[in-house]
Amino acid sequence: QVQLVESGGGLVQAGGSLRLSCVASGRTLRAYAMGWFRQAPGKEREFVAGVSWNGGNTYYADSTKGRFTISRNNAKNTAYLQMDSLKREGTAVYYCASRIRRGSFSVAIEKDYDYWGQGTQVTVSS
Repeated sequence: QVQLVESGGGLVQAGGSLRLSCVASGRTLRAYAMGWFRQAPGKEREFVAGVSWNGGNTYYADSTKGRFTISRNNAKNTAYLQMDSLKREGTAVYYCASRIRRGSFSVAIEKDYDYWGQGTQVTVSS
């Protein structure tokens, strides 16, 4: 089992920045890839960013590329999402997810992840 706890959400003005953290506990040595997703009110959950097990490969949605940065520190069992130049449409609950299964997968597909956090609210005001 892996438990994921997100933090760092809050209220920020458009154009501002926030840094989200996701701390993993449990069988974390098996974590393979980690990702961030978000769900805005009335919308489906969508992919934001993903990172490979060693941080060597990162992936972004077109809407976040160039403004968001995903990273991880395996020694601290923590993944991060640095969000800069936030837009109002970034208002959502942000979730981190972890995949421990081996084999081919897509970082952008929800069902390819095994564990999810409870989410942290990010509200971007004008």
